[in-house]
Amino acid sequence: MLVCPQCQLENPEDHKFCQACGTSLTEKPCSNCGELVDWSAYKCPNCNTITGTLRSLWMSIPAEPNALNLDPRYPILDATKPLLQVLDREPLKPATIDTPPNSAIPYLELEPYLHQILPLLFNAWQEEDREILILETRSHFTTLSDFLKTNKSIPILQILHWFYEMLDLWEALEPYQLRQSLLEPHNLRLDEDQLLCLEQLIPEPTTAPSLKNLGTIWQILLSQLSQTQSASLHLLIADLQTDFISTLDELRSQFKAIAHATQADFTDSEIMSDPQSPEDFSSSASIPETPPEEAVTLISEPDHDNDDMPTIVLPMQLFSLEDAGRTDIGRQRDHNEDCFGIDTQLDKVQSPTNKVIQARGLYVLCDGMGGHASGEVASQMALETLRTYFRQYWQEMDQGKHPAKLPAAEVIRNAIQQANKAIYNVNQEGLRSGSGRMGTTLVMLLIHDTEAAIAHVGDSRLYRYTRKIGLEQMTLDHKVGQREILRGVEPEIAYGRPDAYQLTQALGPRDEYFVNPDVQFFEINEDIVLLLASDGLTDNDLLETYWQSHVDPMLSSQTNLDQSVSSLIDLANQYNGHDNITAIAVRVKVRPNLDQLK
Repeated sequence: MLVCPQCQLENPEDHKFCQACGTSLTEKPCSNCGELVDWSAYKCPNCNTITGTLRSLWMSIPAEPNALNLDPRYPILDATKPLLQVLDREPLKPATIDTPPNSAIPYLELEPYLHQILPLLFNAWQEEDREILILETRSHFTTLSDFLKTNKSIPILQILHWFYEMLDLWEALEPYQLRQSLLEPHNLRLDEDQLLCLEQLIPEPTTAPSLKNLGTIWQILLSQLSQTQSASLHLLIADLQTDFISTLDELRSQFKAIAHATQADFTDSEIMSDPQSPEDFSSSASIPETPPEEAVTLISEPDHDNDDMPTIVLPMQLFSLEDAGRTDIGRQRDHNEDCFGIDTQLDKVQSPTNKVIQARGLYVLCDGMGGHASGEVASQMALETLRTYFRQYWQEMDQGKHPAKLPAAEVIRNAIQQANKAIYNVNQEGLRSGSGRMGTTLVMLLIHDTEAAIAHVGDSRLYRYTRKIGLEQMTLDHKVGQREILRGVEPEIAYGRPDAYQLTQALGPRDEYFVNPDVQFFEINEDIVLLLASDGLTDNDLLETYWQSHVDPMLSSQTNLDQSVSSLIDLANQYNGHDNITAIAVRVKVRPNLDQLK
C-alpha cells in the first residue's frame, strides 16, 4: 500500500493518485523550483536541490558498506558518519516489521513514552547475524555540546532542565541497558525548539555505566560554556564523582534545591514536565476557572517512588504567533452554517541580540443551527458581535481604561451574553418557535502575549497540543450525554439515551438566564498548537485518532499552517463528510525571557 502524504489514506500500490484527495503518489514538487520530482529521486533534476527522503541506518555489527547486502530500497549516500545515511526510495510505502529484531524492541516500546525524544523507527530486519534498523535521521539537529559552545548566554535554569531530563531518560533506558545513549556527546541533540533529543539508542558496554559517568558528561558539557556558571551545579557534580550522591532520588533532590535557589523570583512560571506515559494523553476535563495572573500550570511527572518534585521553571516570552482557518460545506449539506473569524494585532521589536513580540488575538468559531438561511445568520451575528466588542475593549485598553492583559472572566461572559442577546432578539422579533429558532454554538480563544483564555457554549471544541503532553481536549461538550456523565452516570448509559447528543446550551434560542459560558485561563509556557474545531471535524474521535499524522506536524515552524488546516478538512471530509467542517489552528512559540533571568 501507499500512504497519501496529504490525507494519510492507504492506497493500493498500483495507484498513481490518492483515491480521496487526488494527491500524486508518484511525484512531488521541488521545494526550491517547483519542478515535479519522482518520490524515489535523491535530487531535483532541474535545480539539483535535495528532494529525497533521507534516513539513518544502524547495524548491530559494523561492516563496510560494500559488504552489506542491503534492500535496494535504501541505497547508501554517506558512510562517513556514525550512522549511515541512506535514501528511502519508497517513502510512501510503510514497512511491515513482522518479527522485530531485539534492537528494535526498545524503539517500539519506548516511543509512546519518549515521543520526539527518540528517533522514529521506519524499518528493521535481521541479516544473518546482523540486525539492521532504519531510523529517522537527526544528523541535521544541533548537538547539545555545539549549542553550549556557540551561545554566549544560556539561562542556568535551561541547563538544569536539560540535565534533569537526562535523569529521567537514564531511568527509562536502564531496563533496556541503553544508558550509554546519554554518555556520547554526539548523540545528545537539540531540535528546532531546543528540546533534548537522542540521535539513536546505544547499547551499554560490558561494564554497566554508573551515575558517575553521567556526571562526567555534564562536566564535559559545562566546559563548553563561556559564561559564568553555577557553583552549586559544579559542587553537585563533584559530590556525584565522590559517591557522596549515589542515587537518582538524591540527584533530583539536589537539582530541586539548586533550581529553587536560582528561580526564587520566578515562581509564577510554568513547571516544565518530563515525558509522559500513554495514559496521560487522554482528554482533560475542564480546567478550573482561574484568573490569568494566578494561573500556574503544574504537570506531574512519572512516579519516582512517589517523588512529586517538579522540574525546572523558566519564565517565558512570546517568540512567534501564527494562525490559519478554513471552513468547508462538507459532502452532504447544501449550505454552510459554520462561521469563523481571526482578529490579531502583532507588535514586533527586533534588534541584533533580541526579538520581542507582543500580541493580542481573538479567534472565534461558530456552528449555526436553525435551518436554511438561519444557522449561518446566527453564527455570523455571534462572530460580528464578539469582534466588535473586543475591538472596542482593546481600543479602551490602549487608552489606559483597562489593564494591559486578558479581560477578566466576567468581561468575556458579558461579551458572549451580548452575542446571545443579539440573536435572541431577532428570534423574538420574528416570532420564531421550536426548531425554527436560529442559534449557534461558540468556541472562542483570546491570547494576550503568553496568556490565553478559552470560552465556549455548545459542542464546538478547543484542543491544545504540546510535545510533552500530546493532544488535550480543553472543552467539555454542552450535551445531554456529557451532562449525565458529570452527574455520575456511566458513559455507555449516558450516551445510550435517545437525546444524548442534544445540546444543553447554545447562543440565541433562549435568553441570558439559560446561557452560562465555560471560561478558563492558562499560561503558554511551551510551544503549543491550539485547535478550534466544529463537530464536523471532531465527530467519531477523528482528532484523537489522527493527531500524530495531522496535528503533531503543526508544531514545527517548517510546517505551513494553511496547508495543515486544509489537510485536516480533507481528512474530515473523508471520514465525517456528513456535516460542515471548520477549523482554526494557532501556533504559539515561546522562548525563555532572558531579561528576567539576568
